[in-house]
Amino acid sequence: MKLLTAALVVILLAMLAKSMFLSFRAQSPADYSDTGPAFSLKTHLSGEILSEGLIFGPNGKMTNSFTAEMVGTWYGDTGTLSEEFVYSNGRHQSRKWFLKLGPGNTFSATADDIVGEARGSVSGSTVKMEYHIILPEEAGGHVLNVTDWLYLTESGVIMNKSEMRKFGIKVAELVATMRPNPLQGD
Repeated sequence: MKLLTAALVVILLAMLAKSMFLSFRAQSPADYSDTGPAFSLKTHLSGEILSEGLIFGPNGKMTNSFTAEMVGTWYGDTGTLSEEFVYSNGRHQSRKWFLKLGPGNTFSATADDIVGEARGSVSGSTVKMEYHIILPEEAGGHVLNVTDWLYLTESGVIMNKSEMRKFGIKVAELVATMRPNPLQGD
């Protein structure tokens, strides 16, 4: 029995170590400090933006897709990013982020479905933001911990990957693109 217990402890520690050191959660802004092109919130989250993405459930299967039209506006060190989502299940969602630049490439953000304040940092070609989101009632109304990464590519397209966790367990993942809206001005 002691051998079985010891084996289970070793397996659990190995899984925890993998999650902490060899996974999406293990990356840090410092890992990208020397990468380019340089991400600028004021430049790259400004104007009309088109986003297309997929949402995956806890079993890794795609559960929904979406398109979103976004508009970013900046006044000095404060900005807004308005988002209008249309999901493949027919649901519509609006969100408006209120962004405030801080010292040393940091920023904070708020929105109606965010608990408290999101905290973020810009490093090289990336942005990392962490926050707690409240799901809509039709999705259970749960509060999830979100780690959101934006990666700016050479072509100017932003790749977005987010993990959503509840009690430390990944329950959803989002992968999306964001780029200047090609329909802008039509």
